[in-house]
Amino acid sequence: MDLLDGVKILSFNHFLAGPLGAQILADLGADVITVESLEGAFQRNWAVANHFVGKTSINHLTCGRNKRSLAVDLKRPEGLAAVKKLVGTVDVVMENFRPGTMDKLGLGYETLKEINPGLIYAVCSGYGYTGPYKDRPGQDMLLQALSGLIMRTGNADGPPTPVGSPVVDHHAASLYATSILAALYAKSRTGKGRLVEVNLYQAAIHLQIEPLMAWMNGAPSPAPRTAEGIASWCSVGPYGPLPTADGHLVISMATPSALARALGIEALAGRPDSDSFDKREEVTGLVAQRLREKTTAEWIPILDQHKIWNAPVRDYDALQEDPQLQHLGAFQTADSVDGEAVTFVSYPGRFDGQTPDIRRVPQALGAQTREVLIEAGYEPAEIDSLLTRGVIKDSSPKESQS
Repeated sequence: MDLLDGVKILSFNHFLAGPLGAQILADLGADVITVESLEGAFQRNWAVANHFVGKTSINHLTCGRNKRSLAVDLKRPEGLAAVKKLVGTVDVVMENFRPGTMDKLGLGYETLKEINPGLIYAVCSGYGYTGPYKDRPGQDMLLQALSGLIMRTGNADGPPTPVGSPVVDHHAASLYATSILAALYAKSRTGKGRLVEVNLYQAAIHLQIEPLMAWMNGAPSPAPRTAEGIASWCSVGPYGPLPTADGHLVISMATPSALARALGIEALAGRPDSDSFDKREEVTGLVAQRLREKTTAEWIPILDQHKIWNAPVRDYDALQEDPQLQHLGAFQTADSVDGEAVTFVSYPGRFDGQTPDIRRVPQALGAQTREVLIEAGYEPAEIDSLLTRGVIKDSSPKESQS
């Protein structure tokens, strides 16, 4: 996919939101160069579920594809000089360190825009670069708690419930990439670079925009969570997973009268549509009682026949066999740099009917150090000297160095 062909990005990102935002742009064709220490970025050395495929961490596989790796010691003057030389050749610098870290390294926005006045400098922080929380650790679970997401998830008779995926990081990554694309478009018209800032805290708030708008504008909310498995405090009932004879089924946005016809629940017959919210626990309880009488597979065609929105609750093992996901190319398999087969989650969009390819699997640390520095104007002998003195790390194949 070459939609962003010609866009060059230096990524100083680590962990998840930053690298994932950079990967979105790489998937769309940008030349993303990850700048890492000689030991490698955090996500290369730490794995969710403590799982590595071969020698490669799941986290690096998750957010490292379609990028090149430059390994350099930024605390050495020669390393810093090399990166500053690269800054003059790129369109975007991305970073998600704690506020002030890049300034201490000599790579802050004010410094780099002097080198490249048209530079887009994009920051993804935990809470913003200024303000009373700016120095707090910004991590998904902390933001789920602070933003109210945990308090508003789960059943009324249970504790606050976190989402089982780092959704704040994922949403922040999308906002990060989207904001950079907007800045690139503006630059194409004006030639002007700018500072772009997103943060995880506002991403967590934005992730809840519908229920928050309801609450802030006077919608009734007697309790943060609802009973009878209703998924959201501001939703009608039923709305959420309900048990069947052999599993769980979700029903969404159905009126009491429609449910009465589909499920044969006489107690719901003739009920006004307003009962979906005003008496949602009662309505949901009646539906839940009826659903336990048949299996999920038995209920689905009945609900479909009556045009009741429904879906079976599935676990991950069913996803790769799903015919719609197969049709969309939602998963792609490629060999890692270790020669291990890895299944990747594809970029979630298509262009002219095509899903962006995996042009480059997540690379070994420093795999493109030499080629990146040559592009910046370094001579082979200079690169060899930097390698000998331990300023950079190069793991490119020997034949590519000749």
